[in-house]
Amino acid sequence: MARINLLPWREERREARRKRFLLVLVAATVGMIGVVLVANQVISGVIDRQIARNDYIGKQIAVVDERITQINDLKTHRQQLVERMRIIQDLQGNRQVSGRIFDQLARALPEGVYFTEVKMTAKTLSITGAAQSNNRVSELMRNLEASDWFDAPSLTEVKAAAAGQVAQANVFQLTVRQTQPPAPEGGQ
Repeated sequence: MARINLLPWREERREARRKRFLLVLVAATVGMIGVVLVANQVISGVIDRQIARNDYIGKQIAVVDERITQINDLKTHRQQLVERMRIIQDLQGNRQVSGRIFDQLARALPEGVYFTEVKMTAKTLSITGAAQSNNRVSELMRNLEASDWFDAPSLTEVKAAAAGQVAQANVFQLTVRQTQPPAPEGGQ
C-alpha cells in the first residue's frame, strides 16, 4: 500500500513553528546581549562618575587638610607673638621696678654692710654680702622688712670670715621676696 500523507499542512506548520522558534530564540539572544551591553555601559558610566567624584572629594580633602595645617601654624605663630607681646609688656611695665629694687636695697643697707652678690630668681632675691657685726645683719633684715618692696627676709647663713679674706668680720647669705607696694589711693 502506498503511503500517502493526507495532512502535509501539519508538517509545514511544524516546520514554520520551528523556524519561528529559532527566529524568536535568535532575536531574544540578540536582545539579551544588547541589554547586557547597554547595562554594562550604564554601570561603567555610573562607576566612572563615582570614581571622578571620589577623586574630587579626595583632592578637596587634601586642600582642606593643607588649610588646617596652615591655620594650626598660624595659631602657633599667633600664640608665640602674643607671648612675646606679653613679655614685652611685662618688661615695659616692670622697667622701673628694677631701679626701685636697687634704690630700696641701697636705702636698706646700713653702714658697715656691703653686698658682694645679688641674684634675682622670679620674685626672690638672694643676697650675699659682708658685715662688721651680726647686729648690722639684723639691722639690714629689719630695714628690708620695713620696705614696701620686700617681704619675708630669711637669713640663710652667717659665718665669721677668715682673717685674710675680707676686712669685715661676718659673711652672710639671705633671701628676700620682692613684692609690689600697694597702689596709692586716688589713682596717683
